[in-house]
Amino acid sequence: MNSLSRLGAIVGKELRQLRRDRLTFGMVVGLPVIQMLLFGYAINTDVRNLKTAVADEARTHLSREFVARVGQTQVADLRFEVDSPQELEELLRLGRIVIGVHIPVDFDRRVIDQERSAVHLLVDGSDPTILGVANQLRSMPIRFDSATDGAGGVPAIEVRPYYNPERRTPVNIVPGLMGVILTMTMMLFTAVAIVRERERGNLELLINTPVSSAELMIGKVLPYIAIGLIQLALILAVGSLLFEVPVRGSIVDLYIAASVFIAANLALGLLVSTLVTTQFQAMQMTVFVLLPSILLSGFMFPFDGMPRFAQILGELLPNTHFIRLTRGIMLREATLFELRTELLALAGFAAIALTLAAMRFSKRLD
Repeated sequence: MNSLSRLGAIVGKELRQLRRDRLTFGMVVGLPVIQMLLFGYAINTDVRNLKTAVADEARTHLSREFVARVGQTQVADLRFEVDSPQELEELLRLGRIVIGVHIPVDFDRRVIDQERSAVHLLVDGSDPTILGVANQLRSMPIRFDSATDGAGGVPAIEVRPYYNPERRTPVNIVPGLMGVILTMTMMLFTAVAIVRERERGNLELLINTPVSSAELMIGKVLPYIAIGLIQLALILAVGSLLFEVPVRGSIVDLYIAASVFIAANLALGLLVSTLVTTQFQAMQMTVFVLLPSILLSGFMFPFDGMPRFAQILGELLPNTHFIRLTRGIMLREATLFELRTELLALAGFAAIALTLAAMRFSKRLD
């Protein structure tokens, strides 16, 4: 009975401590719910609404009917109409579309002649999932009735994969994995480092120096940028030597993009350090941010296939923009200027997170 009494006292003490630790209590309730929502909505093998452009050189009733029926499949979201396949290739390279539909001038004759491809699908093959969806689109029964359309038969559709014709998964995974690894390590390093100094009493020493909050935050960030760039070099080396992942664009552009991304994650880690009181809580918060960064960034599943509200959340994550930068530079040979919107988004996130961290740090010192 005495043993049970002592055991009950310990259990009661732990429950009271958990109740006082609001962050941990929130994680107990919030993590399962958030994981269910993320996995339930982000994991979607039935991909829809892929960004698509059409180059209809035939411009006949039959070709317009074909474009309309492609849109009715809900697989393709017809966003652009261009004049040539070269423009489709440019939109693919810039990442503005993932599927381009090219309809040749003699489309009507090709529909009748089954020995020739009537339609060419230009597909961003860097993501095997999108390429698989395009192959499904090719096999869909889009038939024309000769009595109504002036021609009969099913148009033969040719799929042309770009950037990863061998359909090798590492080509798509490694550029995205860079963002996941850097998000985890950079956030964890800075958040834990600040909290550890607070636990050891080192921050009290800094209070007595003439260092401002902003200077302290920036000083904490700069050394870890170098560490992040070393990690990037290791990832690139392993990806090239073991998995033959290419870097078709400028390596300088890639390092500039990585530097801004690392700064954004370090600033987020500093902000986390102002919200928590223990190293364990810092690790919890890192996991809390890491899960959406994996599921909602386009790393594992096509971004266009997610529900709209999940896409909005994904746009708020630095990893989403960095994955677009890495895949654009490494696989599609895009330049940093062409992808400047994603770079500016990362820079804005870093500035906001660093400002909030400095403001909260000043309040905690007060």
